[in-house]
Amino acid sequence: MEFLGRRREFIALLGGAAAAWPFAMQAQTQPRAKPRIGFLGSVSPVVVGPPLAEFQRVLNDAGFVVGSNVAIEYRWAEGRYDRLPELVADLVQREVAVIVTVGGDPAALAAPVQGY
Repeated sequence: MEFLGRRREFIALLGGAAAAWPFAMQAQTQPRAKPRIGFLGSVSPVVVGPPLAEFQRVLNDAGFVVGSNVAIEYRWAEGRYDRLPELVADLVQREVAVIVTVGGDPAALAAPVQGY
């Protein structure tokens, strides 16, 4: 009698797995959104040139190819620190995964620490 009970449980388990299979496959086949990195500079891109190139090289070495499997949203304050909160708000609105800051403390302090 115990065998029949276990057999029923096993059949019920298989039936549930078969019913869930199409949903699991659909979730795996849907394309993932490309992650976006927010890049906030308190100065101009000309000033940040070499560190910016190094940042992109490190991303490539880690397998993140800009334009292919990752996007970068650049925002530059051009020395106008009063613009930093507005630029951060724009990056947050665009739902970037992370905000990288360059240009010293002003940009770092303008970026939210957690929870936006």
